[in-house]
Amino acid sequence: MFSKTDSTFDREGKKVATNTPAARNATPSIISANLHIVGNLKTDGEIHIDGVIEGDVTAHSLTVGGHARVSGELTCAEVVVHGHISGKITSKNVRLAKTAKVVGDIFHEVLAIEAGAHIEGQLRRMDEASKTRKAAAAEQAAAKPAGGANGKEKAAAAAAQAAAE
Repeated sequence: MFSKTDSTFDREGKKVATNTPAARNATPSIISANLHIVGNLKTDGEIHIDGVIEGDVTAHSLTVGGHARVSGELTCAEVVVHGHISGKITSKNVRLAKTAKVVGDIFHEVLAIEAGAHIEGQLRRMDEASKTRKAAAAEQAAAKPAGGANGKEKAAAAAAQAAAE
């Protein structure tokens, strides 16, 4: 029940894989309105949250209901927000409904925002964010005191590589 394996058992005792695309097509896990969870949630499938989560959520697909509140980082392939999020969202596809309230940065590839949605934070395309992080890392590497010519060459090579990407 609480093991870290990639499989589980069905009602008849047969072993069933949980990290497959078929597992993602299973019935979504539902966090009901009267449930308050303190801790992280992680699944390869789908989660529908109507309650309160204090922790990070990692899922393939996530729906945050209209009365739901999540305080933590969301990492998903797809996320639809109707409720309140306080934390960073990282997702390929993000959809914010008109009732959504997000306080935190959103890293996305595709973003849809309905009129009325409330956002306090930065909106960053994932490819732009990764370029910014690489450039900052290259600047830090170049700014470090170099130990001889070899250190300077390494810093220059790191900066050149970041610029090329």
